[in-house]
Amino acid sequence: ISLKNAYKSDFYIGTAINENQINETDPKVTKLISNEFNSITAENIMKSMFVHPEENKYDFNLTDKFVAFGEKHHMFIHGHTLIWHSQMAPWMTQIKDSVSMAKMMTNHIGTIVGKHKGRIDSWDVVNEAFNDDGTLRKSVFLDTYGKEYLTFAFKLAAKADPKADLYYNDYNLCQKSKRDGVIALVKELKKNGAKIDGVGEQGHWALTSP
Repeated sequence: ISLKNAYKSDFYIGTAINENQINETDPKVTKLISNEFNSITAENIMKSMFVHPEENKYDFNLTDKFVAFGEKHHMFIHGHTLIWHSQMAPWMTQIKDSVSMAKMMTNHIGTIVGKHKGRIDSWDVVNEAFNDDGTLRKSVFLDTYGKEYLTFAFKLAAKADPKADLYYNDYNLCQKSKRDGVIALVKELKKNGAKIDGVGEQGHWALTSP
């Protein structure tokens, strides 16, 4: 089914695209993506090790091309991801205190979301913050800032682009304990006055599991 003209509809079929696809190196692949999908997600390029490799350095070369690709093909554009414990810029992993972490998050989220304000439709604000038992995953964010880093991240993203949809994203939400943890997070975010528009569930599935 071609979804080329379904942009801004209530129904999306999306795909994550990589550097080669963003650069449209293969016309057949570009045609396939533009004909069969009406939403795109960044595969790796927005993860901090790529987009914010040094404290005072951002690299928006590929993110700009990613957004341009989506606009060119009239697609819903989803940003992935602002806060994640993996594929982090090495300098971020060395942060030792809450003041420095708050400064980093404010700059990181404000700069990236603000850069693409009004052009990226939605964001995975925080990615994979839970263990499968429903407890918060140990990370530099949790260690330095405490569990409040989750609320802080969503408030920063909403401030940077109030119109963008904001998501928490994770996998294995088919497991009750993890799902319960995420549901509790959504309630806490709302209680704390943070904006959250949905929960993304990654399909880490195989033929025999879950």
